[in-house]
Amino acid sequence: MSSENLDRGLVLDAVRVTEIAAIAASKLVGRGDEKAADQAAVDAMRTALNDLEIDGEIVIGEGERDEAPMLYIGEKVGKGRGPKIDIALDPLEGTTLTAKAMANALAVMAWAPKGTLLNAPDTYMDKIGCGPGYPPGIIDLDASPADNVRAMAKAKGVDPTEITVCVLDRPRHADIMASLRSVGARIHLITDGDVAGVMNTADPETGIDLYVGQGGAPEGVLACAALKCVGGQFQGRLVFRNADEKARAARVGITDFDKKYDLHEMVRADAIFAATGVTSGALLDGVRVADGFVHTHTLVMNSATRTVREVRMKRPV
Repeated sequence: MSSENLDRGLVLDAVRVTEIAAIAASKLVGRGDEKAADQAAVDAMRTALNDLEIDGEIVIGEGERDEAPMLYIGEKVGKGRGPKIDIALDPLEGTTLTAKAMANALAVMAWAPKGTLLNAPDTYMDKIGCGPGYPPGIIDLDASPADNVRAMAKAKGVDPTEITVCVLDRPRHADIMASLRSVGARIHLITDGDVAGVMNTADPETGIDLYVGQGGAPEGVLACAALKCVGGQFQGRLVFRNADEKARAARVGITDFDKKYDLHEMVRADAIFAATGVTSGALLDGVRVADGFVHTHTLVMNSATRTVREVRMKRPV
């Protein structure tokens, strides 16, 4: 698959896959069972992918083969004919959010031509991301959060106190939050779901300008695909806690453990990104059942055409 072949049919296929996963996960909303919700989404997404006329390979998935029986890294999906595609996915981003019926749980997927998505290991990643409309290089992972806020404020022509930054609410981010507050920036804390957190920077209606913090590396690739579609910016660096994690990275071809990746190194060609709401949040409404129909709300983006579509679907229960 070349960038030119990111056609309307593939965009609609992506929507169908995330819709099916979201509907399956939605049946477990509020039931307190994270594993069951995740498994329902995994089963549904895998079945949907295998029904497509694609030659797909999972490069960001549920883990390595010995850890994940389905949608594991390296698994082939689709009917084995059609465009050759790298697939990054999270069938349920926000398992805790789903189990507790909290906002912003999503079914998420991105795909791109084979060999163009960073095969990120299942480790942590330091991340910084912003939406479109800023000069190239406006953000820098190696600058302090305060300096990044100052740079963005200057570019927007506002005071740093007018910049809002999304941060995952974790003790490890105490220094980040202290730096942000030193310049008076607003902090929007989220409990889980940093793909949605990064995506929020791309929508002016959320009021979020910047995402900073440490989260999963696979989620970083998914977030990059979304930002690439709208012209945003992103930088990330893998974080290793032990030798086992470095060995895991080496197995997927990572040799420079200190490399700072930018968006176009993580997603090296045009991509399609789709996210369907499981529970309602800032960007998407969750799955709901009304009048005999299941209603879904999906955001689908295509970087080849720089199009962003909202798709609302209803199908009989």
